Amino acid sequence: MPRRGVEKVAETGKRDRRLTEIRDYILDHVSEHPHDIARLTAEEFGLSRQSVIKHLRHLVSDGFITASGRTRARKYKLKTIVDHVFALEVTPDLAEDVEWRQKILPLMGGVNENVNDICHYGFTEMVNNVIDHSEAKEAAVAIKRTARSIELRVFDKGIGIFQKLQSVFGLEDPRHVLLELSKGKLTSDPDNHTGEGIFFASRMFDEFAISSGALYFKRFNKRDAEWLIEVKDVSPTKGTAISMMIHPKAEHTTKEIFARFSDDEYRFSRTHIPIELAVYEGEKLLSRSQAKRILARSERFKEVLLDFRGVTEIGQAFADEIFRVFRREHPEIDLVWMFTTPDIDQMIQRVTSPASAPAVPGPVE
Repeated sequence: MPRRGVEKVAETGKRDRRLTEIRDYILDHVSEHPHDIARLTAEEFGLSRQSVIKHLRHLVSDGFITASGRTRARKYKLKTIVDHVFALEVTPDLAEDVEWRQKILPLMGGVNENVNDICHYGFTEMVNNVIDHSEAKEAAVAIKRTARSIELRVFDKGIGIFQKLQSVFGLEDPRHVLLELSKGKLTSDPDNHTGEGIFFASRMFDEFAISSGALYFKRFNKRDAEWLIEVKDVSPTKGTAISMMIHPKAEHTTKEIFARFSDDEYRFSRTHIPIELAVYEGEKLLSRSQAKRILARSERFKEVLLDFRGVTEIGQAFADEIFRVFRREHPEIDLVWMFTTPDIDQMIQRVTSPASAPAVPGPVE
């Protein structure tokens, strides 16, 4: 190809990339800036307002966003591309793979394979939980899509996930159940289930939420902060509602998420425990019983990652139980901790220092 032709192709490619960057920026920020997205985009790319308005018009005509109002009062928002709810009768004949194939997959057109795999995994795992554990007679599933999100919802009117597991395992309250769920390998039917579905689904999706009884939990998987959680008390509701949301252009795969918590033999051997889930309102982590609650069932894993985000300090007894007693009793388990504050580091050093070890009584003369 002549040099001039090569330069023309390069210039076209550069222009197309910039166009894509501008459109992606608008779609990524319009929900938070419905009234000033034009100004924001103009400042970001050094464009005139009129130039940005042309981009907005194209996105409206392409069916990605909607516009309302006039001139500077104009408001933009992402357009809902798909929004369907399907009722389910929960019977022994209900099969989660059939529900996916017949109801959801036809509405996933144009979605990249890795994102489709994640949605397939999360949907079938959550529907299977309804079939095997909810004790519900009816349920529903839903899908909602925009240019920047795919949301799957599964909800039932059964016994409720927190109430069910609290009863089966004799746990103190729904928040204690949530702590155990965060570790993985928790199931009321170990002969037929591994207890891994919620653990992995909550890490595959950008947002994963559970609402059941009077407790609401939401996990945000953020690129800049890795993850954030929200736990709050809500008005009691019957059954369980689960929502899973992912960006259509997400790049991670199910294989990558599984590998992050698996050993060389592909077994689920690493758990990640958000310590914040063990902190009740008005309490601090001071006692050995709190430490034991956090470490319960840890012997099922080869590596335990303790995540101290959201926790600023711990007590001596709490630290001693985890970082000296547990490590001494379970030398085969690799105990790892992260996001500790200077105060927490100081307490860990205090209980692990050789000078702090309890004195061993000598023989009595």
